[in-house]
Amino acid sequence: MTTKPSILKDLPADLDRERLPKHVAVIMDGNGRWAKRQGLPRIVGHRRGVDALKDLLRCCRDWGIEALTAYAFSTENWGRPLEEVDFLMTLFERVLRQELREMMEEDVKIKFVGNLDSLPKTLRAEIDRSVEATQNNSGIQFSVATNYGGRQEILQACRSIAAMVQDGKLQPDQIDEGLFEKHLYTAGICDPDLLIRTSGEMRISNFLLWQVAYAEIYITETMWPDFDRQAFHVALRDYQQRQRRFGKV
Repeated sequence: MTTKPSILKDLPADLDRERLPKHVAVIMDGNGRWAKRQGLPRIVGHRRGVDALKDLLRCCRDWGIEALTAYAFSTENWGRPLEEVDFLMTLFERVLRQELREMMEEDVKIKFVGNLDSLPKTLRAEIDRSVEATQNNSGIQFSVATNYGGRQEILQACRSIAAMVQDGKLQPDQIDEGLFEKHLYTAGICDPDLLIRTSGEMRISNFLLWQVAYAEIYITETMWPDFDRQAFHVALRDYQQRQRRFGKV
């Protein structure tokens, strides 16, 4: 995961290691607007966004955060211009191919969440290769939401459970939250404690609708390509100033 050198390798002294989120989710917004402000093509913003994600993944590992989930491509993103979609698919494939060796060296366990059947065949092959190669790694859990939509995820879980009921394998009164979660794309991954959205937009955008029920939400005006370790430090400091009551007093 080669990228530019970063400062703040060690956990900043004003953060409490015992109160770090176990799982951080990020909506990486603003690549195109960042590029436009620089007078550059949108694809340059996406390339810079990949660099920002690689550094955040490494930062989470360095600071002891157990899981990171990144919203890479939503089900709605197919509505973007064809050339941009094609570029993103090619970019995902190239990054996976180039970064697998370093992910293995850094003990990253990667998982893709979403409807992968609609992705290009060559990209699916790289996804399968990276998931299989890293499945026994014991370091940070890195989940990439690709062709992902929260409503669609819930619908497919409902269909899967309904089929079990129809086949007589399950009684309706056996359905609870634990069983439902096993039918989500994110099965086996703990819910996010902190959801970060860049670029100032105040939306969840169909991301992890079930899983972020009690996540703390942090919005920053910073565009994703500029979201560095200092920006992440600020987000974590804000998170640690909150009281998480989960509906209790």
